[in-house]
Amino acid sequence: MINKLQIPSFAEETMLKAQGCQYIAGIDEVGRGALAGPVVAAAVILPYPIDTPWFAQVKDSKQLSPARREFLFYYIHETAISIGIGMIPSEVIDTVGIIKATRLAMKQAIDQLSPPPESLLIDYMLLPEVPLPQKGITNGDSLCLSIACASIMAKVARDHLMIELDKTYPGYGLAQHKGYGTREHLACLRRLGPSPIHRQSFRPVRDLIHSCLVTYPPDPLLLLREGRV
Repeated sequence: MINKLQIPSFAEETMLKAQGCQYIAGIDEVGRGALAGPVVAAAVILPYPIDTPWFAQVKDSKQLSPARREFLFYYIHETAISIGIGMIPSEVIDTVGIIKATRLAMKQAIDQLSPPPESLLIDYMLLPEVPLPQKGITNGDSLCLSIACASIMAKVARDHLMIELDKTYPGYGLAQHKGYGTREHLACLRRLGPSPIHRQSFRPVRDLIHSCLVTYPPDPLLLLREGRV
């Protein structure tokens, strides 16, 4: 069990540096369990050694407040040797499944790195389609500094996108819950039906489509007749 106060370390990167690797990418994803929006992955190559005042503040993005994530997002962006962001939209997730879509997002992020990485440290997963030495680390975003930084970059990038999508698809509260299945989100789904960015293969979106055959935007006259407005 991971101590929530644990600070991710540079231990994994240090071992790889001792083996002669110069560019090591930490990789993580966010949005895998959301009902709407893309799955987003980030890949981050940090300098070594690293000595910055914000180092001790880095944690798994889920353990940080939105304000702290934004703060660290800026400093990671300024300090990292290279950063890649991969995004796979909901329609691809529905077609290939969330696990493959997550791997595609990670590969997209890796492909954007320049200089290219020589080794990968990945939160939990492995990428057999990427021909590089790699290690999947359980709870890597709590243990490994590069992965934790990737977690923050992916989370903030996705949050920014969901805030923008809230303007395109109003009424769901996407800017607040970022597409996750909160009580408020589910209530909006039942009232409005799914939007084009909802994952139709995910329950309860799938169940709603099958039971009501509704899509966004709903017919306002139908909503009025049914007493939903």
